[in-house]
Amino acid sequence: MLDLVLPLECGGCGAPGTRWCQSCTRALAVATDEPVLIAPRVDPGVPVFSLGRYAGARRAAIVAMKEHDRTDLVRPLARAVHDGLTRLLAWGIIDAPLTLVPAPTRWSAARKRGGDPVTAMARLGAPPGTVVAPALRMRAFTRDSVGLSPGQRQANIAGRVKVRTPVRGEVLVLDDVVTTGATGCESVRVLQAAGAHVVAMLAVAHA
Repeated sequence: MLDLVLPLECGGCGAPGTRWCQSCTRALAVATDEPVLIAPRVDPGVPVFSLGRYAGARRAAIVAMKEHDRTDLVRPLARAVHDGLTRLLAWGIIDAPLTLVPAPTRWSAARKRGGDPVTAMARLGAPPGTVVAPALRMRAFTRDSVGLSPGQRQANIAGRVKVRTPVRGEVLVLDDVVTTGATGCESVRVLQAAGAHVVAMLAVAHA
């Protein structure tokens, strides 16, 4: 009866009767050669890795999580984050102890979503030897970047990211989607200015 009122469907492909299907689980699985190194248009000065393209089940899950209150999708995305971080540790690109710093989000957006999904993914996906520090925040009145050109995105974010809690040691910045790289670049800049040693960025997807 509940399924008739609130239909249950996969957050990646819309398949009925399940919140997350096996096919979408396979789509998010981290392959042996992943995460991949990407080159955003705005270079943050540290290696940027991505778990996959912003398409298919990955895109659908991120959109549903952020825009349609599908907080149940944090867990499968966090599992991919965990596997990606474990792979980077195995490759020696990052080392433990490590601090994960979620990329900042607008306060109004986080409140609407019932919290910051990137921070939630970081906390669920953190491997042993890592800690999560929500050290960044977006200043008030920062525009939503949806629909902005690369130049507009960079101008919109410049000077809008603030360090609220200093972090020390090796730091990795985690984001859900990298498009131009403007948010990541500003995040790395302010963390480094505050004394953090940022070694890399990881995104769940890249456009």
